[in-house]
Amino acid sequence: MDNCSAASTYLTDSLELELGTEWCKPPCFSCAFDNRGGGKHFSGESYLASGALKRLILNLDPLPTNFEEDTVEIFGIQWVTETALVNSSRVLFHLFRQQLYNLETLLPASCDFGKISTLHCKADNIRQQCVTFLHYVKVFIVRFLTVQNTENHGPVHPYEVLEAQLPSLLVDELHGLLLYIGHLSELPSINPGAFISQNQIQLFPPSWHLLHLHLDIHWLVLEILQMLGVKLKHVVYGHQFMNLAGDNLTNVSLFEEHCENLLCDLISLSLNRYDKVRAFEALTSDHCPCPCIKELWVLLIHLLDQRSKWSLSEPFWNWLNKLLKTLFETSSEQRRPVPAIQSRDPLGFSWWIITHVASLYQFDRHGAPDEMRQMESNWNFVEELLKRSINVQDGILEEQLRMYLHCCLTLCDFWEPNITIVTILWEYYSKNLSSSFSISWLPLKGLTNIIKSPLSMLEMVKTCCCDKQDYDLCKSRSSYTIFLCILAKVVKKAMKNNSPHPWKQVKGRIYSKFHQKRMEELTVVGLQNFFNLFLLLAAVAEVEDVASRVLDLLNFLKPTLKTSPLIWKGQAAFLLMYTQKNVDIGVLAEKFSDAFQAKAREFLVSKNDEMGQRQTLWTLLSIYIDGVQEVFETSQCLHPSHEKLLNDGFSMLLPACQEPELRTVLHFLQAVLARIRNMHQQLCQELRKENVDLVVQSSLSARERHLAAVASALWRHFFSFLKGQRMSQAVPSSQLADAAADFTLLAMDMPSTAPSDLQPQPVKAMIQLFGWDDIICPLVAAKYLSHFLQNSMLCEALSYSGCVSFQALTIRSWIRCILQMYIKSLSLPDDLLIDINLEQAVEKEYMEQLSELTRLLFKLSEVKNIFSEAQVEYLPTPEDPKRALIQFLEAVGITYRNLQKPSDKSAMVKKSLEYLGEILKYIKPYLGKKISSAGLQLTYRMMGILVKSWAQIFATSEAQKLLFRIIDCLLLPHSVLLQEKELPAPLLTAIQKSLPLYLQHLKRSVGCLLAR
Repeated sequence: MDNCSAASTYLTDSLELELGTEWCKPPCFSCAFDNRGGGKHFSGESYLASGALKRLILNLDPLPTNFEEDTVEIFGIQWVTETALVNSSRVLFHLFRQQLYNLETLLPASCDFGKISTLHCKADNIRQQCVTFLHYVKVFIVRFLTVQNTENHGPVHPYEVLEAQLPSLLVDELHGLLLYIGHLSELPSINPGAFISQNQIQLFPPSWHLLHLHLDIHWLVLEILQMLGVKLKHVVYGHQFMNLAGDNLTNVSLFEEHCENLLCDLISLSLNRYDKVRAFEALTSDHCPCPCIKELWVLLIHLLDQRSKWSLSEPFWNWLNKLLKTLFETSSEQRRPVPAIQSRDPLGFSWWIITHVASLYQFDRHGAPDEMRQMESNWNFVEELLKRSINVQDGILEEQLRMYLHCCLTLCDFWEPNITIVTILWEYYSKNLSSSFSISWLPLKGLTNIIKSPLSMLEMVKTCCCDKQDYDLCKSRSSYTIFLCILAKVVKKAMKNNSPHPWKQVKGRIYSKFHQKRMEELTVVGLQNFFNLFLLLAAVAEVEDVASRVLDLLNFLKPTLKTSPLIWKGQAAFLLMYTQKNVDIGVLAEKFSDAFQAKAREFLVSKNDEMGQRQTLWTLLSIYIDGVQEVFETSQCLHPSHEKLLNDGFSMLLPACQEPELRTVLHFLQAVLARIRNMHQQLCQELRKENVDLVVQSSLSARERHLAAVASALWRHFFSFLKGQRMSQAVPSSQLADAAADFTLLAMDMPSTAPSDLQPQPVKAMIQLFGWDDIICPLVAAKYLSHFLQNSMLCEALSYSGCVSFQALTIRSWIRCILQMYIKSLSLPDDLLIDINLEQAVEKEYMEQLSELTRLLFKLSEVKNIFSEAQVEYLPTPEDPKRALIQFLEAVGITYRNLQKPSDKSAMVKKSLEYLGEILKYIKPYLGKKISSAGLQLTYRMMGILVKSWAQIFATSEAQKLLFRIIDCLLLPHSVLLQEKELPAPLLTAIQKSLPLYLQHLKRSVGCLLAR
């Protein structure tokens, strides 16, 4: 069967006849097909897949390889193929009705698993006989029925007399058959499921076969009437019913009456399903109980639209619209079709059925989906539905409106753009712009009146502009948002046709509704809906025109709304949209940055006790900061106007920030610095390309100037603040170091942009300020130097700049960071630290940073050489920075002892003292009035190990002075000489524990010590 249907799909009538006379099973409705792959929509036996519909439309032989023999078996009896219908039509139709009755008698039988096989075979056999007969009628009309010549007045053969009466007889019999079977909606309900036998064969109950046979009869009657009209080319009157009942029955009137009744039946079946569907699930719930019902819809669409092309009947949509309109009539109005169709929700059902039926237009004559197929629209009726849907007098429920508009949006996807529906909807929403369009019982996620950021506003607009929308749109979006989706879909489709007129129409309609009074009436929700609307218009049409209009309209807002955060979010969203469309942000940037500068000045002069005012100002400022960050991160290239976004407002804002606020600003700074460097690297790659023409070269040079201008603005407005906070505890140390490191990288990439006080070597100057200077907070120095050592390009740049001692300076800073790890504990009472592990007295973040710095430091060539010359096989583990420092000091001492040449020894002493720097200044805070047990123990232990390991170094004249200072400072402090005053217990403990380290290795200096 499948091979036969495939051939009939693609071969002409004559070619099919040449294939042979093998009997092909006639097409019929069947939903018993394997669709586990999901690719098939209809059975291979269907009227679509078998090519039967195509043959009907093209007026071809319906079954070119069937009924070729001289005789044919119908209802178990042999008949002469070419004369049976003329000679015995009434008998054949009587037998047909008898078989129908036999099938109906099987319905009451019990369908348990033991009997289902027998019942299925009986019912299937009856159905095949009935279907074969109706197909025989079709073939007879096409092949054997002769059109009588009315002008022939000679003798007429009795067969010709019967043949001339056959068309009228067929009309009468078909009408009688339709009366006999009644309506689809009157059939008993069936279970669409099937029993499965051991051989994986589907077995269906008699009720299933009866339903599908009724479907076959309804469709084949239409086919027969269509073929009869095409063959005879004149109206055929039914004699029996005209004579007895007085009805003017013809093949045309019967076709139209049957079409109307059949569509009523299909609508009734759909109504039964709609009554069980919730509004939010409307578009995901199929309107057809099985694929055969869907196929019948598709067949009717093709047949009626084909007949309308030859003015034989109205197009399909007109038929459906006429019946749906009766749903809105009252009992006293026009007559209802038979059977009467009623709905508890005629408006919702009309939307639902039209949307589902419209989707069936995608199927071609073979039942295959064709996305390129022109889909006939039904906008006139939908416009009427839309007007009913927003009729305020009838009361509008948001839940229902969402479903209606979701249907409308789906239709916009199917059909050509329609500006009228936008106009109708805008009339409603323009009057209700300040409504929230929410549903009280829906969870919070369904509310769309909470906009967190400018980016989320843009994301919402992007969602509205998507070609495909989610099926749960009714739950996740308000009806107003769905209206925006419709607006975007219509405008985009219209503009795709290169026609500016629809956009001008839409723009005129929308702009005309906004005037001073309307803007003054807006609430916060209304303002948000206002921004959503204009952002969407900007996204699909002329962004500059729309943004200009928005700026003008915002001047009309009432004073209480002019300071709303929503206005700042809206402006930031427009900035982002300009950036995404690669449009110069000049005008918007100037106005927005001026407002930011004014608020930053207010923030600077506001008092800390005015928390309400500060919080309000900070909300606005943070919106600006987040928005500008997004602008830089999404910009493909920078324009001169980007520099305007980085104005003096930041210089005023930074000193006024508290720690949480400062974190936000520094995060912004780091993001912008990273983006500038990334853009600069891309630009350098393009500039290095060969054979670049002058136009491109000029463009790249301009981009380079714009980058330099923005970089200079960052130095100007941010760096002086960072420089002044190197010793402060107010700024988060980690972020301060990160930002300083980013500025250092910027100085490496774009040295000319750095301020004059860092010239001529801005990289070296930056490292001196934030890494090597002894006054910097240890945590800042440790984090900063880690960044520095991680960047090989930065280290190379420093080497090439002539800074030969940068490794020694870095080692000195590392030693200082370890010795000062307990500086913060000086602010805590010492008794709190008694039961705490020494490492616990140091912040976890600082210990991790020291470990990282140690790991990186031990990769320096100078450190590696020291351990190598000291013949230390394994480098210390960086997880314990104190142990690593001990091993490093010991390695330096061993290296010195291993040297032979006096010149090498002298150079090593000099280098060693360079490592230590002003080491006594590093430990001085521990020796003051504020006592830290952990700090004192670390100091005395490390200095003791230093004296022990470097005994020979300290014996030299260059280092001896430092040794005496260490002894004076640590072992002979002024308080030791005051016998009447006891030493603090922590100090005494630290001296006692470390004293052996000092005394064992002072032999060379004993004379000086005794003299002391």
